[in-house]
Amino acid sequence: MSVFTQPIAQKLNIKLQQVDAVLQLLEEGATIPFIARYRKDKTGALDEVQIQNIQDELKFLKEFTERKTFIEKAITEQGKMTEVLQEKINKAVTIAALEDIYLPFKPKRKTKAQTARENGLEPLATILLEQKEIDLLATATGFVNDKVADTDAALQGARDIIAELINEDAQVRAKLRRLFETEATLQSKVATDKETDGIKYKDYFDFSELIYKTPSHRILAVLRGFLEGFLRISISPAEEAAQELVEGQYIQGMSSCSDQVRKAVKDAYRRLLQPSLETEFRTALKAKADEDAINVFAENLRQLLLSSPLGSKRILAIDPGYRSGCKVVCLDEKGELQKTDLIFPHENNRVAAEEIKIKSLVQQYSIEVFAIGDGTAGRETEQFIKKLNLGLPVFLVNEDGASIYSASEIAREEFPNEDITVRGAVSIGRRLMDPLAELVKLDPKSIGVGQYQHDVNQFRLKERLDATVISCVNNVGVNLNTASKHLLSYVSGIGSTLADNIIKHRNEIGKFSSRKQLLKVPRLGAKAYEQCAGFLRIKEGEDLLDQSAVHPEAYPVVEAIAKDLGVEVNALIGKEELLKKVEAKKYATELIGELTIKDILNELRKPGLDPRSEAQAFEFANIYSIDDVKVGMEVPGVVTNITRFGAFIDIGVKQDGLVHVSEISHTYITDPNEALKLNQKVNVKILEVDTARKRIALSIKQTLPAPARKSYPGNNPAQRSPGANPNSTKKPIAELPMNDALAALKQKFGR
Repeated sequence: MSVFTQPIAQKLNIKLQQVDAVLQLLEEGATIPFIARYRKDKTGALDEVQIQNIQDELKFLKEFTERKTFIEKAITEQGKMTEVLQEKINKAVTIAALEDIYLPFKPKRKTKAQTARENGLEPLATILLEQKEIDLLATATGFVNDKVADTDAALQGARDIIAELINEDAQVRAKLRRLFETEATLQSKVATDKETDGIKYKDYFDFSELIYKTPSHRILAVLRGFLEGFLRISISPAEEAAQELVEGQYIQGMSSCSDQVRKAVKDAYRRLLQPSLETEFRTALKAKADEDAINVFAENLRQLLLSSPLGSKRILAIDPGYRSGCKVVCLDEKGELQKTDLIFPHENNRVAAEEIKIKSLVQQYSIEVFAIGDGTAGRETEQFIKKLNLGLPVFLVNEDGASIYSASEIAREEFPNEDITVRGAVSIGRRLMDPLAELVKLDPKSIGVGQYQHDVNQFRLKERLDATVISCVNNVGVNLNTASKHLLSYVSGIGSTLADNIIKHRNEIGKFSSRKQLLKVPRLGAKAYEQCAGFLRIKEGEDLLDQSAVHPEAYPVVEAIAKDLGVEVNALIGKEELLKKVEAKKYATELIGELTIKDILNELRKPGLDPRSEAQAFEFANIYSIDDVKVGMEVPGVVTNITRFGAFIDIGVKQDGLVHVSEISHTYITDPNEALKLNQKVNVKILEVDTARKRIALSIKQTLPAPARKSYPGNNPAQRSPGANPNSTKKPIAELPMNDALAALKQKFGR
């Protein structure tokens, strides 16, 4: 059992055996999707989130252990390690606690206290700390020398030493840290002469809020204003409370020495402790806000990647524009480029000719669907296509990031002979066909979902978003014979190099007919095969199981089930009446247990089923710009982004509107994700239109019927409490024994 198993299990409230199984599998090189999908029996069916939490906690504990070892070594090499000190280090459970212990021994630039010690003032500091009744001036005079000018300088030096001792007192820092956690406020003021330039931060020109109540988006906004020089900020509790706390540790009595120590306490807090803890808490608040924002981004990205695909259709995709025209591409069922063209439907003298051109392309390439980018001229181009009355569905496709893709190395590699407008139009069409396969080619940050993504820790953001992409790709599964290199690279156990090798091998053999052929791919060994095989699908291959999520290691189990039922394996697939007869426990082995057998049976019912629903066309209202939007209108819209403070809705004009979290539901919610999902179709009411700032305020709840008002005792005579009715034979609740009263209250109020 790993030394980290117990602390992780305790921290995450997960069983020891489950944590240890995950740690062993991670040590063996297993990926999170593989563990979650194919090692349920070992982990007790832990999901991806739980496994990720175990991995994150393992990483923290390793870093903590490394830092602890370094500190122990550093103190020991200084010859200052004691049993008491070692015991404190052993009891520390946070990095902050370790750093507090290490602070007195940490190499530092020359301080006032060090200078005072060199000047021989440490004995005076010790005398002051004893806080006995002495002749203060006479005592201080004894420390005046060629480096200490007078008694004031002597006392100042002694106070500097005491202030540093207080600052390095781990107990004091721990108590102050708790005070900061509960009582510190984040305060911001507008910087001098920055009122005009920093007007976008007007809400924070005079702002104050307890740090534990401040939501992540406010923290990030204030910190951005601070870093841009428009705001001054501070983080601290009331100074009096902090100083009283420190004085409680150091002040004894009312002597003249106590007065000197009191001055040292004040100096220690203002000059050392408060700035140090403010920096620490600013860093901690930033980290917490980052994590919250990253969670928002990751959840939005997950929903976007798992958007409904249209599937294999022949698509005419249009990247719309006004002066430069609309780039048109025709794609076949596999997303392969068949034809490119350019039309100018927004020039009145060319409309008729462009109508003929589109009708010709539709007929020539047997087009089944139109995909139109939702950017500039998107709605107008949609209107032009619909007026053709071709009877084909028309989709407006979110084109965030399409321009970035079209100028990328990936796009140049795919279409070396086409310009960026063609690449952008192809991306729009493919994004409708399969959002996941196309969006994995983009840096997730360019997709346009999330909040403050450019302000957060970029390493952590990339790490989390990559994990989200990997999770989504493996959740859906990948067609081995059609997947791009970039999609394959996210499959469990593969990566960029093996993805490239798979593509090269696929080109050599034409296509894969069996999962086993993966073992012939250069550098794809048994371990990589184990990790990736179950997530790769081969349609119309030699073995029907190869198009399912059943892992090759479980094929013998399926064969045994089929044999016992007296049928071929192929006859099992989709046959509910046969699969119902299977007793999972009978086929369980050490590697493939009962939970996995049940997963196999579910997969055999609908092999290779895409967990995403099919895309449906959507109709906006007959509005095209913010000038068409009027207060009080109710219009349909699509959720395009979700943040902690609300959701952005596309209502078919150039600017998305904002539904504040308070306007989403009649019931109280703190997170818009409780009620909304990305790409969800909603009806909204226009609350406010600010044309100058291009802002639209919306409400969802005002388009919904209000919930029926619950009838409580007092507004319905028939439900008034016993005792209010003089004819009642029941006792009033107040006169019942406590247990009976609680039961009566629960019965009345449903709680």
